[in-house]
This record gives sequence, C-alpha cells and structure tokens, in this order.
Amino acid sequence: MATQQVNTSVLQLSYTPHYICQSELGHVLELRRQREALDECIKEAETAIRSALEVGASVQEGAFSAYLKTVERRSVAWKSIVERELGEEYARRVLSATRPDTFTTLVIGA
Repeated sequence: MATQQVNTSVLQLSYTPHYICQSELGHVLELRRQREALDECIKEAETAIRSALEVGASVQEGAFSAYLKTVERRSVAWKSIVERELGEEYARRVLSATRPDTFTTLVIGA
C-alpha cells in the first residue's frame, strides 16, 4: 500500500480583476492529484479491512471499531401509480414479493 504525504498548506489566492495566476491553477491541479492519490490509498486500505472482516477477522480492542453494515432497500418508484390504478392491496402484495437491493458498507468509527 502506497503512503502519500499531503501538502496541507493553502495557497493564498491573490485575485485581481484581470487574470488568474498560473501558480493558482497549478496549485489546484496539484491538490486534485494529491486527493486522487489519497483516495486510491483509502480505497486500498478499506478493501483490505473489508476483506478481512468478510472472512471473519476480529478487530483489536481499542479506540477504533470497524464492522460491515448491510442495508436492504426496495426501489418502488411506481408504487403510487399502482395504488391509484390497481389498489393499495395489490401494491402491498407486489412490494412484499419484490426482492430488496442489498448494500454493504464498511463503517470505521472512534
């Protein structure tokens, strides 16, 4: 896993009504590059933790916790139309027979 040092200094922007300095544009591009590198490092680290949790690894006791949170939801944008056209009971039966989408996210907290 790559380690990236982040330059957290903020360039003091000197706005004039006539032009934007090349150094200001370059600074924004460099910050974006650093963000992309950090996002990739975070993704790799989260994937490693998620994979370990999925195979049953436990989290060392301490200030931080980590677990996988699974959320199911049903996307029924047509529900109000079906209720109006075919009745609430029919809409309720269709909803209960609809398989939910499942989303799992890694939750890390302090």
